[in-house]
Amino acid sequence: MHFFDLATTPSMPWKNGGGSTQELACWPPGADMNSFEWRVSLATVDRPGPFSVFPGIDRQIMLLSGDGLHLRSPGWEHRLEPRWQPFAFSGDDAVDGAMLGGTSKDFNLMQRRGQWQGPLRVVADAQSPGGAPAGLCLVLQGDWQWGAQGAEPRALTAGQGFWWGGDGAPVPGRLEPVQAAGATDAPALVWIALQPGVAAKN
Repeated sequence: MHFFDLATTPSMPWKNGGGSTQELACWPPGADMNSFEWRVSLATVDRPGPFSVFPGIDRQIMLLSGDGLHLRSPGWEHRLEPRWQPFAFSGDDAVDGAMLGGTSKDFNLMQRRGQWQGPLRVVADAQSPGGAPAGLCLVLQGDWQWGAQGAEPRALTAGQGFWWGGDGAPVPGRLEPVQAAGATDAPALVWIALQPGVAAKN
């Protein structure tokens, strides 16, 4: 289990240099932009321009904060405007992003086609990795607690999370929302549970 906090996660330039990103997880460790199997990151977009092209990658994107983007590609377009609403598209597509206002922050899940698969979801109830050999969570809102037998419970708040995976071993434990005294915001969590695709099983 690998825990992270957005407050201490460094930023790096986009693949095409048109923005900045915070990488939350990348598998296998040390893989570059051309060799990763799956990757999760947060992008800060403060100007219009093209997205990086990732051939052979299935992408899912979601607005976290800000005014959003109008995405255009040959054959489709999409307003990434309501927050916490995932949108899937192919990394092979040439995509241009027009600003709908000020700076936006986006959540990105990328999976190499045929090797990994799994949806990007926003949930409000307790979650467990179960049989998923890889995955990631990020607290969006509220207080949460991770607990596993034989280990001290760990509190997580907005901007904190963890990822797991790599060796295929089951990950015991459960992440639950905690109703803090005086809390007014409903709990919300990004939850990604990944399964091997056809190519990864062979």
